[in-house]
Amino acid sequence: MRTAHISRTLAAFLISGTLLLAQSPTTSHSDRNAKASDLVKAGEKLNSEGDQDKALALYKEALQVSPDSYEAHLATGMALDLKGEYEEARRHIAKAIELAPPESKIQAQRTMAISYAFEANAAQAAKLEQQAFDAQLAKQDFEGAAGSANELARIYLESDDLDGAYKWYQTGHETALRKPNMKPAEKDLWDFRWEHAQARIAARKGSAESAQQHVAAAKAILDKGGNPEQARFYPYLTGYVALYLSDYKTAIADLTKADQRDPFILVLLAQAYEKSGDKEQATGYYRKVLTVNTHNPTNAFARPLAKKKLGSS
Repeated sequence: MRTAHISRTLAAFLISGTLLLAQSPTTSHSDRNAKASDLVKAGEKLNSEGDQDKALALYKEALQVSPDSYEAHLATGMALDLKGEYEEARRHIAKAIELAPPESKIQAQRTMAISYAFEANAAQAAKLEQQAFDAQLAKQDFEGAAGSANELARIYLESDDLDGAYKWYQTGHETALRKPNMKPAEKDLWDFRWEHAQARIAARKGSAESAQQHVAAAKAILDKGGNPEQARFYPYLTGYVALYLSDYKTAIADLTKADQRDPFILVLLAQAYEKSGDKEQATGYYRKVLTVNTHNPTNAFARPLAKKKLGSS
């Protein structure tokens, strides 16, 4: 009887041990993911402060802990872009696209598009933005698709492909208006963005009259009052138009009223000062650009130019 009891106890112990062994990899995997996530968050803080090297060290540690961490690969790619190591950046972003959960796939694709924007490679960026656009359109996410279209249009514009910019801004506007039951203020928003875009394209083409007509149309939409939050984009518009029409005094006056946290505004101001002959002010604004550590289209256009200008000064 005692022998039978011991046997049952031993069997129960062995079964329990087997279950614990079976569960431990799962628990360990969860712990590794949590540790990797914490490392990525700590790295993102360092990256935002401009310390890409220390951030990358944490991302590397995160990938050692969890080699298939989507977040770690994506964060690594973004930090490398800010350092100017574009080929290595895209290797990690490509891995992030491969590992991305369905709800993050579009974000990863657009991050890759922005990576190409750092090198003004609109043709490659277009492939990624097109994928995002098509996926959003398939889900009838018309606003999301319009956002992807406009993002691609801006990449085309700042990569000097004015026809590509016009085509995709028009596509963005038309796609946005497909949203069912659109409110008047929403339509005004997309109409404002379309006029804003056409004014900038016209200025880049040197067509002052057309540019000013679209600026006036954008202002008329703002004056309707349905989108007060868009007012901050108006001095950016007038400053941009003035810069490309060689009115540097107006460009400086208007861009100074625009968002000074936006690296693209800062780089436009730097160019306006440079073209007006004030190298000291230009250098100061180029330096300010490099204090911004975001991975987005505005920094993709601004940061490489600032680095180039400061490197040659």
